[in-house]
Amino acid sequence: MTQRPQVIIVGGGPVGVGLALDLGLRGVRCVVVERRTELSAVPKGQGLSQRTMEHAARWGVADELRAARSMPEGHPIGQVTVYDNLLGDFWSAPPARELVQDYYAQANERLPQYRTEEVLRRRLAEVPGVELRLGWRATGLEQDDTGVRVTVVKDGQQEVLEADYVVGCDGGHSLVREQADIERSGTDWNELVALVVFRSPELHEALNRFPARSTYRVMHPDLKGYWMFFGRVDVGAEFFFHAPVPPGTSADGPEIVELLHRAAGFPFALEIDHVGFWDLRVQVAHRYRAGRAFIAGDAAHTHPPYGGFGLNNGLEDAANLGWKLAAALQGWGGDALLESYSLERQPVFRDVGEDIIGGWIRDDRAMLEKYGPEDDREEFARAFEEAARGFGRRLRGFEPHYEGSPVVFGPPGGMTSAHGEHTFEARPGHHLPPRRMSSGRVVFEELGSGFTLLALDVDDAVVTGFEEAARSLGVPLTVLRDAAAGELADYGAKLVLVRPDQFVAWTGDESPADPEQVLRTATGTR
Repeated sequence: MTQRPQVIIVGGGPVGVGLALDLGLRGVRCVVVERRTELSAVPKGQGLSQRTMEHAARWGVADELRAARSMPEGHPIGQVTVYDNLLGDFWSAPPARELVQDYYAQANERLPQYRTEEVLRRRLAEVPGVELRLGWRATGLEQDDTGVRVTVVKDGQQEVLEADYVVGCDGGHSLVREQADIERSGTDWNELVALVVFRSPELHEALNRFPARSTYRVMHPDLKGYWMFFGRVDVGAEFFFHAPVPPGTSADGPEIVELLHRAAGFPFALEIDHVGFWDLRVQVAHRYRAGRAFIAGDAAHTHPPYGGFGLNNGLEDAANLGWKLAAALQGWGGDALLESYSLERQPVFRDVGEDIIGGWIRDDRAMLEKYGPEDDREEFARAFEEAARGFGRRLRGFEPHYEGSPVVFGPPGGMTSAHGEHTFEARPGHHLPPRRMSSGRVVFEELGSGFTLLALDVDDAVVTGFEEAARSLGVPLTVLRDAAAGELADYGAKLVLVRPDQFVAWTGDESPADPEQVLRTATGTR
């Protein structure tokens, strides 16, 4: 890169590269500093949500990600929950993410994180103005009113990079978070959990007793609400496995194989490729910004790999922050817009960690303490089925929104939260539901890269007012005119102002008294 970068991204995992893609496609020069030179072979972060695939489509990699999946095309993505072990009498395979599919423009996908990273990196190489520095490690951060300086080292060579902003996408032990003096806190369940990657065609054959799925969760009263679960990497041989283990458990001791056999309910032949350990805790940063330094992904929030919330929320961080940094750098976004990143994203993950994941553990624990098949099989069966449907129930209520954000026109007293209701109505602060236009195309296919105004059966003068205000403020605005009929009538408003991250900023049926003030609020320049 011959020109000075505008943004330095520390950490080149999927969140860092996703942010670089978002920025680069918006014309922002950035450099990504990544200490790794090779991708990890551990198949973590596999589940990509519908919302994440919407980002992938916008970044031009949705088809490539689907082609990179390691399971056969069409193999169901979902979960079987079993009591006691994989041979247990009580099991259920209820719907989950498919319950909310209609509210998103893309279907979810599943592939190992290293394949996701491969696809994102290939796309990044096509974007001008973005540099990926592999093998470099950030060691220091300084900032003042004029910009940031990040010290990086590689093979004894040291360099100081300068830019307008820095974003730490550098994991749970984030240097950017620490040196920006951003505190975090959360809940620690004081459990050590093993991660095992292994191969076993014999286990694959045993799973034929269930409908085809990608993960298999084992509930047992001794686990006190925590889980053992198997996940497919492919179909036929490769799996990963998570389960609580006693402190001091050895990675190469016989107890790992014994644990796998206990969870399965029978001994089976296997070849172990990897054993690692992690602590079962939720940690959330108190704020995601300190001056010109921002954090995203695991640098901002860490939690157990329950439900696939980590990577997906990290990529949502990137989508939220990317357009706001671009707006500030291009002169049409104010400091209040940058501040809204933390105000919007931090409360969402606070709810995810403490309410959704923590609540899931607490609910399962309470059920297993209250019911047992040895007491009343029919009563237990009903309680178990209800618990198995818990993930789907939580996904129905997982509707992150920014009603309390200062840059959206939310309802009076609105609060930003991960909890909400899926609906096709266009609501300020909420994700825009995909509806089909009179042309037959879905709205998401027509949204601009900046703000988009949906103008449904309104006079040209109303549209002209917004267009003139946008030109005056330098705000990129795409106008989509159509009739307030068919699926578009579901939005419940004739005017819908959509942000660059596909969240609704404002709605109305008539022209606002001051369109310029609406845009000033939405861009944090009022």
